[in-house]
Formats: sequence, C-alpha cells, structure tokens
Amino acid sequence: MSNEKKQLKMLAPEGFREKISRRAFLQGGTAVAGFALIAAACGGSDSATETSTADTAASDAASTEGLASGEWSRVINQASGTLAMYTWGDYNDPELVGALAASTLNVSMKVDYYASNEDLITKLAASGGSSGFDIVVPTGPYIPQMIEKGLIQKLDKSLIPNMVNVDPNYLAQDWDPTNDYSVCKNWGTTGYFYDTTKISKELTTWQDFIDTCMGEASGNCSVIDAAPNYCGMWFWANKINWNTETPADLDACEKFLVEEFAQHIKAFDSYPSTKLAEGAYSIAMAWNGDARQAYVRIEEAGGNPSDWKWVLGTPNTELWMDNYCVAAGAPNAEAAHAWINWDLIPEISIKDLSYHGYHTGMKNMSQLISDVAPDLVNGDMIFFGDEQVATMQTQVITPALDRLIDILNKSKAKAGG
Repeated sequence: MSNEKKQLKMLAPEGFREKISRRAFLQGGTAVAGFALIAAACGGSDSATETSTADTAASDAASTEGLASGEWSRVINQASGTLAMYTWGDYNDPELVGALAASTLNVSMKVDYYASNEDLITKLAASGGSSGFDIVVPTGPYIPQMIEKGLIQKLDKSLIPNMVNVDPNYLAQDWDPTNDYSVCKNWGTTGYFYDTTKISKELTTWQDFIDTCMGEASGNCSVIDAAPNYCGMWFWANKINWNTETPADLDACEKFLVEEFAQHIKAFDSYPSTKLAEGAYSIAMAWNGDARQAYVRIEEAGGNPSDWKWVLGTPNTELWMDNYCVAAGAPNAEAAHAWINWDLIPEISIKDLSYHGYHTGMKNMSQLISDVAPDLVNGDMIFFGDEQVATMQTQVITPALDRLIDILNKSKAKAGG
C-alpha cells in the first residue's frame, strides 16, 4: 500500500487526493450530474502578431464576466500552414481541431489517432524524427523514455504563456519536473460501461466485469486495446499491484487472460463509445471520458442512455495524466506551440472538457465550471471524490511492460471476435 501511495504522488506530489476533495470539485462530482453541453468558445485575433491578454479578454467580455477569481492569461499567438496532431481517439472538441483552429490561429489541422502509448512510441521511433507530426499526447510515465530516445523536443515556454492557467498540482511531475517537454492535457481513469437490459446482475468490481464477459456477455464484450489496461483489469480484480514485476504474477495473468478469458472477447477497442451506440457490445472496458461520450451517442442513435451504467471498477483502478508534447522534427513547431497555448485558455479548456469528458487541470476548476459550463453533462464521470481517487493507481514503466504487450498479442490471437 505504501508503494501505491508513492505512485499516486508521482501524479500529484502534495496530497492530490486531499486537494481534489477539499477544493470541492462540485462536491466530488455528484452536484454536476445532469448538466448539458456548452457551445461557447473564445474569439480569435485578426492580427498577424501576438494578441495581448487584455485585448483578448476584452473581446470575450460576455463569456468571461463573473469568471473565477484569479489572474488568467488569454494570449493567442497566430500561426500558419498545416498542423498535424497524433493523439488518442476523439480527444478534442471537433471545432477546436477544425473550424475554430482555422479562424482563430490560421492553421489547418490534420488529426490521426493511436490506441496506446506503445503504438505512439513505435510510430515515432520508426520515423527517425520525420514522422510528420507536430503535437503528440503521451501519458506521463512514458515521457522520460521519449526524451531519452529523442522522440519529443523541448518546449519553447515563451510561446506558451497560458501555462500559468494550469493548476500547479498538474505541473512539475516526476516525469518532467520543469515542464521542459510537456504540459498537462487532462487526467482520467478506467472503468467499464454496461447495458442493464442485457446484463441482469448489478456490477461493481473488476471481477464482476470479468465474470460477465465470460458469462452473460460472452462474445459481446470489448476491452481497451492497450497492454497495461488489459492486464491491469486482471491485476486489479485479484488485488495485485498492476505494476508488479513478480514472475508468478505475470505467469498467472497470462495463463488466465490467454487461455481462459480471450475467447470471450469480441473486440479490442480503445474507443468503444461509437460501437456501444450501435449496439455492438453489451459491456465495454472504457476510459471515463469515452464512456461519458457513449451516453451522448446512444441518445443520438435513438437509444435510451438510462439503460446503461458506468462503473469505476473496484477494488483498484488506474489514474493517468496525458500531456501535450511537440514531436521531434515537427514540421510546424510554431503552430504546435500556438495551438497548445490556445487550448490552455480557460474558456477553450472548458469547451474541450465539455466534449471529451476529462479533467483538464485548470486552476479554480470548480468555479470555472460554475461560471463557464453550469450545464455540464454527467460531471460525476469527470470529477471524482476523495474515496474514489484513493482507489486509483498510476502506472510505472518497468521491464515487465514487454511481457504485458506479449500477453495482449497472444490474447488477440485467441480472441473469439
């Protein structure tokens, strides 16, 4: 347990669990359930040079009146050309990587997606510094090896003045203590989402998830297509630290997942929300934001969102933080910095949060939500109480990662889908 606490502090050094509660993020999230999505966004500048904080704030007076107290930076830097982002699926409001990026920053964005950090690193490493990507979004613990391998470049922090808007708890992490290479995009966790009309038992634990996939939902379930999460599910269910390097733990994990569990899996799907809305799965392992998006898509598809239930698996689960970085050899590093800086404007950040459903790490978050997005949907899937965060474990990159990847690949070969 002491080791788990130490791992959690890697994400938030000074009592992250206590602060998330004491800052009263809308009373642990329950008070914001049932809110509706916002559509407001900051306006851009027609100038070819940097827009001052004062000028930008004035242009946004209507949307910022009454905004949370504190000093906010709203600098917008102009750029040009094409900006290529390589990121997790459906991870930004489409307007922010589309029309608004074009009208505000003068850039045309091209966005490609990966399913795991391992896929990201493999792609960048194979390119030899010529991947063609500008912005990449790795999870924190992977950043040191990406720095060591020369896959990301140092940030020019003079071009990201809006970094002052980030809560200090989400800066200066162990993987990048001076934020020379990264800045917080958002953080979240892992659970699962199931159809209560097809699954009769109430589910609360990771063991419930496993049992259901092998029972009522056999052949109709999906798991995240990332080795640490897939294997983590079994470790959490069996009360084993998911960062274990013990050979006996890894052997037992492989034996169960490959020989007993894999045959029941329909798909390895890191972004199941769309397929859930299509009725492809009756239960799916999911990151909290994607599960939240599933509620919206199910309703849009004519389904009944109330038939579905989100579960934060117990007794333990994951706590992760993804980060904006600039890829080594980025063909448009200037635009990458401009876009990252723009996304750190509070109103833009909350617009993004309202879409993807992950906490973006802005300071004064509870007041921001109250002022900018009082109609936020399913806030209890974004903001977690102290007791929930206490069950979450951060990932540590160890030599066992290769074994986990091997278990995933063997499971795919045995899967029934």
